[in-house]
Amino acid sequence: MSLKLEIVQEIEQGQLTVTQATKNYGIQCRKTVVQWLRKFGNFDWENQIPLKMEKTPEQKIMELEVQVKLLEKQKAFLERQAFVADKKAILFDMMIDLAEKEYQIDIRKNSVPEQSIISKQKSNKQ
Repeated sequence: MSLKLEIVQEIEQGQLTVTQATKNYGIQCRKTVVQWLRKFGNFDWENQIPLKMEKTPEQKIMELEVQVKLLEKQKAFLERQAFVADKKAILFDMMIDLAEKEYQIDIRKNSVPEQSIISKQKSNKQ
């Protein structure tokens, strides 16, 4: 049911055509999608005008469930990205520490860039 509502919503929002929906979701018959649009959509097929009908509580619940699932997937993806980013930061810090120890140079040292030194010398001469 949630898949049907999701497909109807995508078609009504203009994200998909009926033909694209049948191909993308593997639906064999175009007529099936049209029936879903007639049954669950916000379009008055008799008068050919969009309806601003109130959705039934079941439709609202199903739409919210679809949104919750999408948000949960996005949250999990972002949590994985944050975890990887934290691990990378730790790894880079370890690499810098190792390079500083191995080559006895201060990589993290806040030094003035060479361009700034040249600019200061020129301004002092003038």
